[in-house]
Amino acid sequence: MKLITAIIKPYKLDEVRAAITEFGVSGLTVTEVKGFGRQKGHAELYRGAEYQVDFLPKVKIELAAADGEVDKLIEAIVEAAYTGKIGDGKIFVFDLEQAVRIRTGETGADAI
Repeated sequence: MKLITAIIKPYKLDEVRAAITEFGVSGLTVTEVKGFGRQKGHAELYRGAEYQVDFLPKVKIELAAADGEVDKLIEAIVEAAYTGKIGDGKIFVFDLEQAVRIRTGETGADAI
């Protein structure tokens, strides 16, 4: 099992969710986060004064998947989140040792 974590632009969330649910993903976790990468934030103007915004709003999506589904899910996320501009985001894949469904006590792949 793998844990896929994707950091994307907030307005791409609905497209990414739609793309991964086509593969039968039954659940995911979404968190609003802030951060920066190569873009290093940007300058904004407020009441005539310019100020630097260092941390940009992003969305973090986390989902557990079976080993055989990971490549297809990554491809779907990339296609849905892609804009071609800086700040499109990143995808991280981690080994997931154990998963337990609290309600039923199912473990492993049955829990996801």
